[in-house]
Amino acid sequence: MSPRVAVITGAARGLGQEFAVALAGRGCPVAGFDIADQSVTQKRIEDAGGSFLPVPVDVTDETSVRAAVTTVADYFGGLHIVVNNAGIFPPILFEDTTLDDWHRILRLNLDGPFLVTRAALPHLRAASWGRVVNIVSAVVFLGPPDLVAYTTSKAGLVGFTRALATAVGADGITVNAIAPGLTATETAIATTGADGGFDRVRALQAVPRTERPEDLISTLLYVCDEGSGFLTGQTINVDGGSARH
Repeated sequence: MSPRVAVITGAARGLGQEFAVALAGRGCPVAGFDIADQSVTQKRIEDAGGSFLPVPVDVTDETSVRAAVTTVADYFGGLHIVVNNAGIFPPILFEDTTLDDWHRILRLNLDGPFLVTRAALPHLRAASWGRVVNIVSAVVFLGPPDLVAYTTSKAGLVGFTRALATAVGADGITVNAIAPGLTATETAIATTGADGGFDRVRALQAVPRTERPEDLISTLLYVCDEGSGFLTGQTINVDGGSARH
């Protein structure tokens, strides 16, 4: 069987970089979509003997996304796995949220996965095999007051996951979501975590430590696995038990 080709959005840093490294470690040729420099991700993967193609692209730009997906499919000879990871989570109280804030958050967190998945779908269908993985958040079950727009965008992505799974299941394509808790990425440490966020989240968890990016790797590999073809439409919480309900 040929290696499965993966696209990871937001692959320059944080969870996206860890996901790219993990899939490359499983033998997948990986392409990263990001507007930021991806040289660190590329070096980590290539130093370990993997294959990585950095593609500078704004995932909210339809024309650029279509061109980027075509570039990946032509370069690697196909496309099989899409991990919609790129997103933003600025903490803004609801009454302070402007319409521009609202649109900016939903555009990256919800329009981006729509555009990337729609562009990739013909390639997954051509292969009669595919894995779409949407990175959502435990906030959809917790509803923190300063993340109304972010929570809304991720709840929309849960609905997207369920409906798309029904639409493409007969094509050999699964669609699942992974819901992390507050994870110690560079961005989280500088924003929510800097204001006591990690302490507040730990108090809700059954596992009393801060979540790390590596805590999510086994779940990503599981939903992308060849043997996971009967798992679809699901949202898997990997949040230390904060959203126990």
